[in-house]
Amino acid sequence: MKVIIPLAGKGTRLRPLTYVRPKPLVKVAGRPVMSYILDDLEALGVDDVIFITGYLREAIEDYIRAEYPSFNARFVEQKVQDGTAGAVNLARPYVDDEVMIMFVDTLFDADFSLPARMPDVDGILWAKEVEDYQRYGVIVNDDEGFMQRIVEKPTEPVSKLANIGLYYIRDWQLLFEGIEKTVRGDPGPGGEYFLTDAFQYMIDQGARLKTAEVEGWYDCGKPETLLETNRHLLESGRGARPPAAARVTVHDPVRVEGDVRLENCEIGPNVTLGPGAVVRASTLRDAIVGGGAEIEGCDLHDALVGDHVRVRGVRGSVNLADHSEVRGE
Repeated sequence: MKVIIPLAGKGTRLRPLTYVRPKPLVKVAGRPVMSYILDDLEALGVDDVIFITGYLREAIEDYIRAEYPSFNARFVEQKVQDGTAGAVNLARPYVDDEVMIMFVDTLFDADFSLPARMPDVDGILWAKEVEDYQRYGVIVNDDEGFMQRIVEKPTEPVSKLANIGLYYIRDWQLLFEGIEKTVRGDPGPGGEYFLTDAFQYMIDQGARLKTAEVEGWYDCGKPETLLETNRHLLESGRGARPPAAARVTVHDPVRVEGDVRLENCEIGPNVTLGPGAVVRASTLRDAIVGGGAEIEGCDLHDALVGDHVRVRGVRGSVNLADHSEVRGE
């Protein structure tokens, strides 16, 4: 099986953090977002992974080569941001087998044994039932749980099964036939071509695409959802308390790397501190702080702080890219 991972987006909703760091390498609970998915692929024994890169691609390529040398990794640059169908289409010359497509804006708890247990389906689309269905593309199924269509941001509750960007396609030839038809047509909003249109083509040709629900789905694409996902991971085994120290108060869950310095401070709940960070005379809650950052005399919440950032005398929420410096009055 081949795996396609589109990574070309600019991560605009996480700016300014993503001005200097590609979104897949933004850290949550102490690790880059994409590492959780790549670990799953390694555990599955996947060898061939096609990465569709674009924005800050060198950083992504360097990370994958250094941290995942077991992959037979191929990098293809998406020079024109023409949508999800355009991105996946770039992998076409390298696909000659069943394929899995994974978007790394989110983390998920999915059963990857389903393809082997469903040999008669042409593909599987994983989904998650949500209450705020108006925010998502939702999958409308028939009575047997096979996709009929995907409706983008419906105003009526035609379905609450959100499309989460995780797909297995057994009939890869029909998939690329659908992609070719899609990209030869008129683009949608923003000049983009959508992979969901290729899935609709497959269904119209008689393909059976099964919808499977994931147990968990955790968004990493916005500051507020990144912090929510950080909390989930800390509560699910990624937490690490610092040694007890005088004048240091800790409220679980937190993750504090071993060489962090804490002085006269209160941290947590939901705080991750990267290696070499220093927190002095400050209070932190709901915050992700990068390696080598220094925080002094602050009261921060709902905060994203990049690597080697210096923050002094600030109260409230911040979102700071690497090597920034902010001083309050």
